[in-house]
Amino acid sequence: MRYSLLRWRRLHGRQEPDFPVPFVVGATRSGTTLLRLMLDAHPDLAIPYETHFIPDVIDRCEKGSVDPEILTRVITRHKRWHDLRLEREELEDRLEQLHPLNAADAIRTVYRLYAEKQGKPRWGDKTPGYVKEMRRIQRVLPEARFVHIVRDGRDVALSLLSRSFGPTTVEEAAKLWRNRIRKARRQAPELRHYMEIHYEDLILDTEGSLRRICEFAGLEFDPVMLDYHERAQERLEERNRMAAKGRERKNPPKLKGHQLAMQPPREDQIGKWRSTMSAEDVASYEAVAGEVLAELGYDVTHQPAAATR
Repeated sequence: MRYSLLRWRRLHGRQEPDFPVPFVVGATRSGTTLLRLMLDAHPDLAIPYETHFIPDVIDRCEKGSVDPEILTRVITRHKRWHDLRLEREELEDRLEQLHPLNAADAIRTVYRLYAEKQGKPRWGDKTPGYVKEMRRIQRVLPEARFVHIVRDGRDVALSLLSRSFGPTTVEEAAKLWRNRIRKARRQAPELRHYMEIHYEDLILDTEGSLRRICEFAGLEFDPVMLDYHERAQERLEERNRMAAKGRERKNPPKLKGHQLAMQPPREDQIGKWRSTMSAEDVASYEAVAGEVLAELGYDVTHQPAAATR
């Protein structure tokens, strides 16, 4: 019993959360970066590019006792740590002030420090892969509000297959998208705060979609969010300026993969598969993920077959 109580405290902490926290999750190339930029434009909310460290912190705290140095090392060893542009020493100092030291408050400390540097009182997260970790994150951070952005998988495939990483065939892209959606929806009934937003709605009714998300996250809508593109390049370059060891890059990577996120909403990005994807590729994609497309309300050109679990 005593071990269970100590383990609970290490994971969940004693401090009360300040406010609801939006977590933007979803399949790769579904619009998570676009939504992050819109939310981050809010004068009260700071959302970093991506983090990835939360599962590692939870895992380490589950293994036993920790100290500030250990958790600082866990958080800062990920290659995305430098994107936050925080000082390792300052983080460790903040962690030393936590009594008891636990996963929940260690995680909150990182984000609070980040928001502080941005001059904002609230924080959120945009890490697409956390869609697989929602139950664990909720267990540790009850303030989490998961916003799952969903996009037509055929358009997702077109975007993925044009990249130098990821799936190389339509079938692989379909399976990846289908499995990510399935995994999220299986967790949804166990989540206290979960919503789905369609990429297409975010583009066609940006203000209405953002108002719904703000209400869900306990955040007052601000029209400045509609002008997200005015600061988008600056926010995206935050991660590109930092080298692996924290030094400024001489030649920062280009933002080719996020060019559209730096522009106002583009309706021509909806349903591109209809004119760009071959009939054969459409059929191949729908053979793998047609059932999920139909479940989400997307038109399918072939009778969807039961997806392989």
